[in-house]
Amino acid sequence: MEEASSPNHSSSSLKELSQAAMQLIHWREPKKSAAAFSVSLVVLVAMATLSVISVVSYLLLACLCVTITFRVYKSVIQAVQKSNEGHPFRSQLDRDISVSSESTRQLAEQCRTQLNWFSVQTRRLLLVEDLVDSLKLAAVMWLMTYVGAMFNGVTILILADVLFFTAPLIYQKKKSQIDRHVELLQSNLEKVLQRLQEKLPGAVRRTKAD
Repeated sequence: MEEASSPNHSSSSLKELSQAAMQLIHWREPKKSAAAFSVSLVVLVAMATLSVISVVSYLLLACLCVTITFRVYKSVIQAVQKSNEGHPFRSQLDRDISVSSESTRQLAEQCRTQLNWFSVQTRRLLLVEDLVDSLKLAAVMWLMTYVGAMFNGVTILILADVLFFTAPLIYQKKKSQIDRHVELLQSNLEKVLQRLQEKLPGAVRRTKAD
């Protein structure tokens, strides 16, 4: 029975994890979202100034300080009140956090699918199967050289973290205006690409079927 229920349990755990992430992004619970945003931002800023080893060590040290202090505090309270509540973290210690074989297979299958898609797209773009798409990639890579010259990896992660938590909130408040500007940008981009395709030789133009 336990083996039969493990796939359902693993899939439900993945769904719960994705739902929890979406709730954090969309600020359904402001306190949890603010805490997650603050912690992630502090960790990334610390990584920008300290080494990764130092950041991990400080985080684990802070966690141990909190858990040890709470354990000692609860032990003292139990001794004074002569109660037998047991270990304060017993529910967390008894919780099953092992990764099931079904979850591992699902993750491996997803990774395989994404890797195959990435390999096919990379080959298609680098070998210029479609000239327009390859030119798009070249333009993006050219812009990324300027981004790399201005920011390092940690700075980009900090900016991504800020966008990760603020963009959905801004979009919810200004949805109509953002959608209108995005549609305008898409239409202008399509016009530019269409003009570019008209100037390309017939052998490299996109067909309507594509």
